[in-house]
Amino acid sequence: MRAAVIALPLGIALVASGACRNRGDGVPRASGYVEATEVRVAAEVGGRVVEMPVDEGKRIAAGDVLAKLDTSDLELTLRRAEADRDQASAQLQLLQAGARQEDIRQASAQADSARAEVAVAEAELKSAAEDLRRFEALLAANAGSRKQRDDAATRMSVASSRVTAARERARAADEVVSRLRAGSRREEISAARARVASAGAQVASVQENIADATVKAPVGGTITSKLVDLGETVSPRAPVVVISDLDHAWANVYVDEPLVPNLRLGQAATLVTDAGQRLAGTITYISPRAEFTPRNVQTAEERSKLVYRVKVTVDNKDGVLKPGMPVEAEFGGAR
Repeated sequence: MRAAVIALPLGIALVASGACRNRGDGVPRASGYVEATEVRVAAEVGGRVVEMPVDEGKRIAAGDVLAKLDTSDLELTLRRAEADRDQASAQLQLLQAGARQEDIRQASAQADSARAEVAVAEAELKSAAEDLRRFEALLAANAGSRKQRDDAATRMSVASSRVTAARERARAADEVVSRLRAGSRREEISAARARVASAGAQVASVQENIADATVKAPVGGTITSKLVDLGETVSPRAPVVVISDLDHAWANVYVDEPLVPNLRLGQAATLVTDAGQRLAGTITYISPRAEFTPRNVQTAEERSKLVYRVKVTVDNKDGVLKPGMPVEAEFGGAR
């Protein structure tokens, strides 16, 4: 199973007024929002959905089955491909085995028969030549007719042609025997091997398509969107579900420039929700570029401030944080 995966950050910028501040206790704070990785899972092949064992909100592990597509047509294609492969394999084995002994014996008998025909034709030629000499001698002694001598010459010419034809047939028969005994040429065997390899590759391709019709989760997480239902026909690489990795959520908070030099990658930070829940985290990214406070900040004064985006990663296995949730980050040790 190969699933087409598109990973996107999931969240909505919800930033409170005042990007960075403290509350009189000396602990710098910054506001931001929660994000999580969103994976859109799609099948590599298209087809009709015949199984959909997941629903929105269900937690799944990597490798769990998300959907199955109809493979009836692929099964028929596989059987045809396997038949072609078996035929090519049988042809290769036939070439490697060479000629049967029965075929060789039959060809040898035909070659012997052809050689016997040569001997008969040569005997007829010898007899016709003797007749021609005899009639020429009689004609020279005025004891024979010219017609008899011409007839003898014609018989000798015909006998000579028969000898030539018989010798050609005998040579061809001997070549057949030699070819059968030598077996197939290396080029013929190589071509047959190539046909077997091509047929095997076709079988493997169809088998892979059948496996791809079972869509499995590439990552663990929570089903946050179910994009198709049973009976629907989907196109190749069309997403069928969306998985959100809520266990590894993070927050993007916006920090004023004076505080940035005091922050370090790997530094501890705490995310605080509006409900007062606190989650320990770590700074995993500090933007190298300043930007204006996001436009959804409430006052024009705050929107005009330059801030730096800081990413705070936390362990969210308890599911406290949700994408788009506004949070505050406390940076202990930073002044």
